Amino acid sequence: MPFFSGSISPNAVETIAGLSAGFVSTIVVHPLDIIKTRMQLDTSAHPLLNSSRSVLQDILRNEGPTRLAALYRGLTPNLVGNASGWGLYFLWYKQGQDLVRKARGYSSIHQMNSLDYIIASAGAGAASAVLTNPIWVIKTRMLSTSSQAQGAYPSMLSGLKSIYRIEGWRGYFHGLIPALFGVTHGALYFVAYENMKKWRRQQYGSENAELTNTDTTVISALSKVFAGSTTYPSQVVRARLQKYDPAATVVVARPGLIAITKDLWHNEGVRGFYKGLLPNLARVVPSTCVTFLVYENARWALPRMFGDD
Repeated sequence: MPFFSGSISPNAVETIAGLSAGFVSTIVVHPLDIIKTRMQLDTSAHPLLNSSRSVLQDILRNEGPTRLAALYRGLTPNLVGNASGWGLYFLWYKQGQDLVRKARGYSSIHQMNSLDYIIASAGAGAASAVLTNPIWVIKTRMLSTSSQAQGAYPSMLSGLKSIYRIEGWRGYFHGLIPALFGVTHGALYFVAYENMKKWRRQQYGSENAELTNTDTTVISALSKVFAGSTTYPSQVVRARLQKYDPAATVVVARPGLIAITKDLWHNEGVRGFYKGLLPNLARVVPSTCVTFLVYENARWALPRMFGDD
């Protein structure tokens, strides 16, 4: 018995499922996002494990007004960015698959190959990256500064206003180029995710077999470790491009993509490109598992709620 009368479109299912997945997963792992961001912007040479521990201790000891508030600083842009980002991504990923199927003349039951998934996910990722980049600039700057620091953004809206006043509209797109490089992350992820789903369904004896929540959790975790470790350096470069001086009131010369990359290599070596990787994996692996559990279950439940099954 459906909960609602009428029907719901496939595009609406993808969007609602993506929004729900992004919202839930962001709340769960936001504190780890703060630790990862602080480590990405740290130019010293601390060992990774000690660095993540010291960052957490510093946040809990020196930032406030409460420990909970310190651990969830910048939650609003993170929620808006992840919820809208995943919502748009899943919507356009579904549309991208439809376009690929149409262009290649596939039937409705024809299995897409790895190149098809790369094309669909890369297109969806690029469009989503451009539209959500201003939110990620705000998020990086809020997560990298204490709420008590002079000139720190007190809210997402104040940050948007401050960027426009001091840096103009270009300020909203700091780090966009490495973000577009990071589109390869989504492409690699979905190639691994879709192919492992296909492999698991074959083990069940049917290409249309429903996967269990355990299957989804394991597949999404393995796919994320693979894609995340491969493309992580672009996240470090993007974070440093988006960094700012909270006390600045005028536009100052900023190092570009090439200058930051060279500086990282010369001063911090290969390890510099992987600062924050451990807390990032600790953040994104459970986050991705939660995201795809919510997403896959929402995709299953929504049509049944509206009587479309």
